[in-house]
Amino acid sequence: MFSTFRGAVRLLLVSNLLVALLAARLTAAADVSGNQPPNILWITAEDMSPTLGSYGDDFATTPNIDALARQSSKYSHAFATAPVCSPSRACLINGCIATSQGTHPMRSQLPLPDGMNGFPALLRQAGYFTTNNVKTDYNTAAEPRIIQRSWSQNSSSAHWRHCPEGQPFFSVFNFMTTHQSRTMVWPYEQFQDEVQARLSADEIHDPNRVPLPPYYPDTPLVRQTVARYYDCVTVLDKQVGDLLDELEADGLADDTIVFFFSDHGSGMPRHKRALLDSGMRVPLLLRFPEKYRHWAPTGSGQWTDRLVNFEDFAPTVLSLAGVSPMPEFFRGTAFLGPQAGRPHRYIFGHRDRVDETFDKARSVRSKDYLYIRNFMPHRGYNQVNAWSDQAAVRQDFYDLARSGKATAAQSQYLNDRRPREELYNCVDDPLNLRNLAESPEHQKKLRTMRLALQRHLIDSRDLGFVPEIELHKHAITTTPMQWAQTDAFQIRPILAAAALVGSDRFTQTDQALQDPNVSVRYWATVACTAADQLNEALRVRLHERLQDSSAAVRIEAAGALAHHGDTEAAYSALQELLHHPDEIVLLYTARTIQLLADPVHRDAMAELYDRFEEAPGDIAWFIRFSTSAYLSRLDQPSARQ
Repeated sequence: MFSTFRGAVRLLLVSNLLVALLAARLTAAADVSGNQPPNILWITAEDMSPTLGSYGDDFATTPNIDALARQSSKYSHAFATAPVCSPSRACLINGCIATSQGTHPMRSQLPLPDGMNGFPALLRQAGYFTTNNVKTDYNTAAEPRIIQRSWSQNSSSAHWRHCPEGQPFFSVFNFMTTHQSRTMVWPYEQFQDEVQARLSADEIHDPNRVPLPPYYPDTPLVRQTVARYYDCVTVLDKQVGDLLDELEADGLADDTIVFFFSDHGSGMPRHKRALLDSGMRVPLLLRFPEKYRHWAPTGSGQWTDRLVNFEDFAPTVLSLAGVSPMPEFFRGTAFLGPQAGRPHRYIFGHRDRVDETFDKARSVRSKDYLYIRNFMPHRGYNQVNAWSDQAAVRQDFYDLARSGKATAAQSQYLNDRRPREELYNCVDDPLNLRNLAESPEHQKKLRTMRLALQRHLIDSRDLGFVPEIELHKHAITTTPMQWAQTDAFQIRPILAAAALVGSDRFTQTDQALQDPNVSVRYWATVACTAADQLNEALRVRLHERLQDSSAAVRIEAAGALAHHGDTEAAYSALQELLHHPDEIVLLYTARTIQLLADPVHRDAMAELYDRFEEAPGDIAWFIRFSTSAYLSRLDQPSARQ
């Protein structure tokens, strides 16, 4: 698989013939049954787990989606590729996991090869009318090009109703109603005015009756917030019902295949941003009208346990539409239609930077087991995050963490560290609460899934192990995705260095700190940060790395030294880096200082905030997040720990 994938992307680099290579055509004007290519409707929800009556949630009020489920094939094993929106949408639009594209950090502005224009561009070439209403969020500097090539219409008024008569359509409708902003972050009064007001009194969920998972504290505010989430799901259900009514009223339901799914798990704590099933499992319903029922995997209202994730969605749509050939850089497999492939044994997920919060974790999911490899185990699941921390309910979680009274289920999320490896039996333990990584009887399963992940990271050319700062350097002359196909990208030694994090292999770490590969040196410095203690040789080496040619290494080396109490030279290096011209460098520096929480940097961080107070762009926004959180914590040291 690696050679095919690598060769395909090299074509993007060396040839202007990619457009011809990927030019889509309808394999036939009609399928073997004499039917014309179907219309395809995507209905996507934001930040929503399978919180549906049709998925067994008795507290959910979702009559319209449940009615759709009774007419659909229901997928029990559908997963996002990332537990946040932008990387997931980058995967959906290009049929390729974001870590292979270099679109894995949240709000990335890294470029893509010219031939990657979004899979709807192939539908347009095949004669489809394509509409998107309205969110794009493709997490790349190539987004304007993707929008132009992919969509016949892209706006808040984009609709299949604008499709010329006789032309098949692919229409996407994105509903924000269940987004974290509505379910958790907005002030409660705003939620009441803009969301809850759409419900009748008997549709509003009673906080006293909400089912709380065991990893949540039972407080009035937590109950109110969970009930609020259920209210948002009910309003979404009304919107889905209205849209399906429009399809029926237009006389198009018998010609249209309908997808309903969400972009990842709910926006609630321990869901969004976590590679646990609560953050990655999504509902997926597919309704086939009678003329296309031969493609349905089940009868109406029945379950399929086929393992699918977002890499598979683009090839599946193209297969159903009769479009070929598939782009060779697709890594997913069509799970329906004439080009359907073999089911997966494993699917994969990733967690990288989200806003100003840094992390690195990868996951493998089989039908029955979940394996997570935390490459920054010194960072807990419940990291401070300025966007989420606007939600009043977050304080209840911080209070519980400080109280020392958290249960084992709550501590898994609240602890300030994570295990290097996590393994869960998802059949016996669907909430992923019992880590089996140390269980003697599960060591064979652990080794099997660990090896599957290693192969995936190598085959997919995972760019997440190259510091984001370095990826921006490569983007000056090429795209990260193209660079990753060259011999300059040595993924194996980088992964070996990343494996040092959380270990006590000091000799190997010392050697890695001297490696000519900048990514190897970077992961060696992360290993020093994560270590319980440093020996003198590593301290000396870290001081040398304060003069490293890479700002990423200098930042992490300074953070490591300061974390272990060696502050004088480390703080001097961080202060100098706060004047760097690159915004990405400033973001990483500010976050490092924020986590160290030493008031010695107050003036410098206040100056940085002032510099970016009105600056445009997402990275500037995240710099404000980090600097303002640092300054607020100094003023209220007990607010968040």
